[in-house]
Formats: sequence, structure tokens, C-alpha cells
Amino acid sequence: MKKKKILKRVLIGIVAVVAVLAIAFFAYTKDYYRASDLANSSLVSDEEVNVEKLDDETYVFKPTNETNTGIIFYPGGKVEYSAYAPLLHELASRGVLCVLVKMPANLAILDTNAANGIKEDFPEVENWYLSGHSLGGACASMYLAKNGNDYKGLILLAAYSNKDLKNSNLDVLCIYGSNDGVMKMDSYNDNKKNLPEDAKEVVIEGGIHSYFGSYGLQKGDGEPTITNEDQINSTVDAITEFVFD
Repeated sequence: MKKKKILKRVLIGIVAVVAVLAIAFFAYTKDYYRASDLANSSLVSDEEVNVEKLDDETYVFKPTNETNTGIIFYPGGKVEYSAYAPLLHELASRGVLCVLVKMPANLAILDTNAANGIKEDFPEVENWYLSGHSLGGACASMYLAKNGNDYKGLILLAAYSNKDLKNSNLDVLCIYGSNDGVMKMDSYNDNKKNLPEDAKEVVIEGGIHSYFGSYGLQKGDGEPTITNEDQINSTVDAITEFVFD
């Protein structure tokens, strides 16, 4: 009888802990950064870009002209994925097909394999890159650590790779804002060793962590000296030069 009582108490304790963790996780993920009106307006097609849905949760920004270059994009942690529509819409207007995936609870770490199966829907695209912002960039590097042979390169926005990619054949571009107050520069610099020696770096003067998307200012971020639009345009300039070089 005593053993049964002890077992019952242990089970009740486990259930209680799981319940508390579930409530805490729900509260954590419910508080996230919403896409701005500008971001939502970028989900509309125009003369240069067709915005389509690959499925109920995946946006495709497709240039009206033919292209052989594509980017699959992982959004930042606790950021509504549509906040990256202005960036990807502008990239598509410059000739890059962009696929924006939605992450469970806005956390890429919950689905690092989100890129699986996407490339096959666009057989015309020969050169594929995986990209991501902040946590999304870290998770993109995790994916490429196992699937690097299927991609031409990795584009990190205010992010770093904690996986060893230095001996891969990937082309790598790192972009961050000089006034970023969120990304830990010590970690960024320490993890440069995980990238190929020819990895390229672009620092956007006056840029911040939040301005790669369009969702307002992230808590703890630095003070920008350029506009959100300016940073997105500078990012697009750097990426297009990189992928079309």
C-alpha cells in the first residue's frame, strides 16, 4: 500500500510539473512581435513580384521574370513570420525567388527541418540558399550542418552558426547592424570559427537587430540611426550582390 501511495504521489507530482511547464511555455510564446502594417501590405502581388501561398502557412515571393536563384527564409524567434515580407518582397523584385516558412509558436528551433521538400516545388531554381534572422539563422545553420550538399550557401542576418560548417562547400554571408543591441557580439565572434574562411561579412552602419524585419523595436535593441526601409534596402543590396556575384 505504501508503494502505491508513493507511486501515486510521484505521478501527481510529474503531472503538476508538466502542467506548470505547459502553462509557462504558452505564456512565453503568446507574447511575440507582430508584423507591421507595412509588412502586411508587402504580402500583395505587384508588377514585379507574385506573392503566392505554397500551402496554408508558406508564402512564396516569385519574380515575374524567370530566375534560377532561390532563398528559403527562417524567421527570428518570437516574431510573426509575415514581418519579413518587406525584405523578401524587395529581394524578389531584384530577381530572387523567396520562400517564407512559418514556425511553430514562432520559434524556428521547434522545426529546424522546415526547409524539407520546398526545393522540389521549384525545379527551375538551380541555386538555393538558406537564410534566417537571429534564432532563425542559427536554426538554418543547424539544418545545413546535415544538408549542406543540397544548398549553395547560407545567409545569416544578425545570427551566427554554432554548428561546424568550416569544411563545407557553402558560400556564407553574415550581415548585422552596427547598433545591434540584441545579438551577443562575443558569441558572434567566437563562432566565426565555425564558418568557412572565405565567409563574407557586411555591417550596416546605424542598423539594428529589429530592422531586418518590420515589427517595431525589439526589447533591448540599440538605437537606430537609419530607417527600417534603409536597412532592408541595404540588406537586399548585400544579398543580391552575394548571390549574383
